[in-house]
Amino acid sequence: MPTTSRKPTRNSTRTARKIAHDLERQISPEILIFDVDGVLVDVRDTYWRSAIETIRYLTGKSVTHAELHRWKSKPGNNDDWQMVAAWSTELGRSTTYEEAREAFGKFYWGTDAQPGNVLREKIIVPPTQIRKWAARFELNLFTGRNRREFHHTFSTWSGTAYFKTIVTMDDVKKMKPHPEGLYRILGKRDPATALYLGDNIDDALAARDAGVPFAAIIAVGEHNYRKRAAAFRELGAVALLPRAVDVNKLFTICRPGQRRGR
Repeated sequence: MPTTSRKPTRNSTRTARKIAHDLERQISPEILIFDVDGVLVDVRDTYWRSAIETIRYLTGKSVTHAELHRWKSKPGNNDDWQMVAAWSTELGRSTTYEEAREAFGKFYWGTDAQPGNVLREKIIVPPTQIRKWAARFELNLFTGRNRREFHHTFSTWSGTAYFKTIVTMDDVKKMKPHPEGLYRILGKRDPATALYLGDNIDDALAARDAGVPFAAIIAVGEHNYRKRAAAFRELGAVALLPRAVDVNKLFTICRPGQRRGR
């Protein structure tokens, strides 16, 4: 949900200065690993909307985006079906994982009577930027989406061809925050040579447990910004970045055409 314009406060000014300080820190990864939702794709009108509509459908209660983000900030809730099941149950409607998945799908994928929110999906990083990264780094994806969800959005996107390894929830036995997906991508390579970009607490936990440097995608003004930013820092985030493309400001200078990590 878009945030409203507000006059900068003393705290927001300090926050902006801290982000600027983060952007001055330079690193030299060889491997870039991206989460998808909230990093490469705007999911405010797809997954977020579907979660809120599912809760209303299951419980009969209206919930807010602020409540959604409180649930998303809890470890283990990178999986929206798990989050919806727990949230609905807490609101008084005992809900299993399977029930949450089925109900969520009615809003995300749609029905014969109503189009799904998936039609609102928007990729927010241009393929030209992906190509530039690929000329310098090995690119990979580690997402909590399943293969069907990933394929729907990325099968015809030209940027997809530049990712060496794509790990979805269907490719691992243990989902985030377990780092299995990062292990599959890295193999026996040094985790310190990679950088993982994600927007969720489970992304940060997976990166920490795998020993992979982590950059959080979080913009000033988002719900629970200060609490989420503090949690990311406590988990060792090397930077807080408003957008995925801002990671460019972290990289040490590299000659045009020079490729790392191959």
